[in-house]
Amino acid sequence: MRALVQRVGRAGVRVQGELLAEIGPGLLVLLGVTHEDDEAAAERLAAKVLALRVFPDAAGQMNEALGSREILCVSQFTLYGDTRRGNRPSFTAAARPELAEPLYELFCERCGAKRGAFGAHMAVELVNDGPVTLLLET
Repeated sequence: MRALVQRVGRAGVRVQGELLAEIGPGLLVLLGVTHEDDEAAAERLAAKVLALRVFPDAAGQMNEALGSREILCVSQFTLYGDTRRGNRPSFTAAARPELAEPLYELFCERCGAKRGAFGAHMAVELVNDGPVTLLLET
């Protein structure tokens, strides 16, 4: 399981122009699932995201966890795109929807995340909050 985690001032996701979800300050998580992932991986990654200390404390140091801030999670199978051969990505490492969707939903539930529409063509908008982008893997 891979997650691209971005600290944001705000973020939102739309499908066909309709706003599905939006958050204020918090984390935007793009989540990819592979064939070997299971519920335990989703649980571990959710716990890791919730515990990340990427928000500034009173001294301006990245030392605070999420706290009362929000999470927006968007399914992103393209995190498993492989471009080692040629220029067209291969997505064979990404899990099929029947495996990926329940794990995406479990991750979102554990994080209390707002979410996009699994498998839909989504437009994601975000305002970065500092140079904080992390790639997490289980």
